[in-house]
Amino acid sequence: MNLPKRFPDRDEVAAVRAEAERLEPGNEASEKRRLAGRVMARREMGKLVFLDLVDRSGRIQLLCDTSRTGEIDVDLGDIVGVTGSPARARRGEPSLAVDELVVLAKIGRPLPDTFHGVTDVETRYRQRYLDLLVNEETRAAFELRTRIVTAVRRYLDAAGFLEVETPVLQPRYGGAFAEPFVTHYNALDADYYLRIATELYLKRLIVGGLEKVYEIGKDFRNEGMSYKHAPEFTMVEWYEAYTDYRDQMARIEQLVETVARETTGGTKVTFRGYEVDLMAPWRRLKLVDALEERGLWTRDADELRSRLNERDVDTSQDRSWAQLVDHALSHFVEPSLTEPTILHDYPVELSPFARPTEDDPSIVERFEYFVGGMELGNAFTEINDATEQAARFEQQAAEVGGEPGDPDYVEALAYGMPPTGGLGLGIDRLAMVLAGADNVRDVILFPALRERG
Repeated sequence: MNLPKRFPDRDEVAAVRAEAERLEPGNEASEKRRLAGRVMARREMGKLVFLDLVDRSGRIQLLCDTSRTGEIDVDLGDIVGVTGSPARARRGEPSLAVDELVVLAKIGRPLPDTFHGVTDVETRYRQRYLDLLVNEETRAAFELRTRIVTAVRRYLDAAGFLEVETPVLQPRYGGAFAEPFVTHYNALDADYYLRIATELYLKRLIVGGLEKVYEIGKDFRNEGMSYKHAPEFTMVEWYEAYTDYRDQMARIEQLVETVARETTGGTKVTFRGYEVDLMAPWRRLKLVDALEERGLWTRDADELRSRLNERDVDTSQDRSWAQLVDHALSHFVEPSLTEPTILHDYPVELSPFARPTEDDPSIVERFEYFVGGMELGNAFTEINDATEQAARFEQQAAEVGGEPGDPDYVEALAYGMPPTGGLGLGIDRLAMVLAGADNVRDVILFPALRERG
């Protein structure tokens, strides 16, 4: 079949539907419009053929009088182009009265049941194109995600930040505790790592005088998968000179509230069964206070391990006091943080890049923020002293093993970095909250999946 290569000058279905809605039932406009999309329903009544045409903007009924158009040789799922006039059917349905219809692409396999949609979870993730074709909720979720990224970028641009790009392949990985993906760089004959965070490169740019920078991009962590974890995920990180973590608390509250309003029309959402309001200000809670409330604050590692074991928490993989504290947080504190909450002031052992508080050098200016019991991101007042940063890297290496950090980054700090606040926000998780999705794979177009057996 010799099908057309293009169908130019088309209108959007939503715009033509709006024109048709302004007409009285049984009337037809004189203007001509051109639409293209996929045929998702077909009904026949004598010489009349009714087709439902769908494009990205919406759905409209096509009125095909075969005495006017000739025979309609169209199958469910075909992609067609039509020319005709906006019309209102006698029963009031906004339509296009078709003069000419041309098939642009023929379907080779039958579509899934378009009434029930694609309901099998495995099919939805493996054949996302089918999920998008027949499930309007899926299309809406991914259109929402796109608007979320646009709104985040618009907010940061308006606040004077510069969007930058840093290496995805890095000779050393850093900026978080995580297992990296490793690859070999043939041209350099060296092993490189897919980045686990953009942090250390972005802070080099603060040293270089760019003052306010951000990056939206992919990070990679070769670890487990769950409803909130994906090995390949999207983050926005930003760093802002002459600010601290208190400034970043205010900024993240404002950004999330602004993005929610722009993309959903309000600040109230339902996420994982909780009704939450994202309007600023959010609840603020010190980490030590949260653990003390549950009888889990102690600096004695053996005592903390004992208390966790008494509560049936397996601590066999926790080698340090910091790992035990992190385990206590994930089991007993984080699930309770259902309303938007900023958990702040962390032990220095958990935070190798954050500056100490003025009152207690064993506590650092770090916060994480939560909605619906799920962490959305992390923030610090950054260390800007090269000697202190080198000592923290050494401490981290002694506790969890490996090389002591990134010496090139320490050298960059030696040239002087202004006081800086930095923050990371998980785009996938923010999309989960605003879309009301229970699983991160529902907001990732092509999630990683095991091969079929």
